[in-house]
Amino acid sequence: MEPSRRIDVISDAICPWCWIGKTNLDAALALIGPAAADFAVHWRPFQLNPEMPAEGVERASYRAQKFGSVERGAELDANVAEAGRKVGLEFRHDLMLRTPNTINAHRLLQWAGPRQHEMVEALFRGYFQEGKDVGDLATLTEIAASLGLEAGEFLASDELAEQVRAEDAYFRRIGISGVPSFALDGRVLFSGAYPAEHIAEVLTQPRAA
Repeated sequence: MEPSRRIDVISDAICPWCWIGKTNLDAALALIGPAAADFAVHWRPFQLNPEMPAEGVERASYRAQKFGSVERGAELDANVAEAGRKVGLEFRHDLMLRTPNTINAHRLLQWAGPRQHEMVEALFRGYFQEGKDVGDLATLTEIAASLGLEAGEFLASDELAEQVRAEDAYFRRIGISGVPSFALDGRVLFSGAYPAEHIAEVLTQPRAA
């Protein structure tokens, strides 16, 4: 039986809370057992840094500029790493040398279609745990290949780029400014990496009339 309900997760491949949020969503779906089959998860694009140069930038200096100092950036990384450990994730900020432009990562994720959920996990793990530059086309091709998908020809084109930009702009117009944001059946529920138990509770509430 086809899923009757749709979960949209608005996220960015370089948002650490999005990886934590995905992990919590997976745990929530496990908590609700057979009822999880009623839900189809779709990943939607949002760029944390829409003005990022196509080639990305050196991460340490960028974060020092963005947050005021190297120390503040390191403090925020430590907070994320601690939150990740609580849900079984290891963040390797020492391996993350660049902050990439994520337009091509978003294109790849939309292209993946029914393999989106696997692809987004591969992107998160590649960036946050393996220090891969997920703005680099060759790196993205390798990530796709690790899932048995040949994406080189697609990534060399501009296919889906305008769709990604249009969706990103739409989410900003309707007031989304932080990710992950979760929508159920087209209605935005909340933003943030909520605990699995909270997500499970929301998913199992009676459908609105």
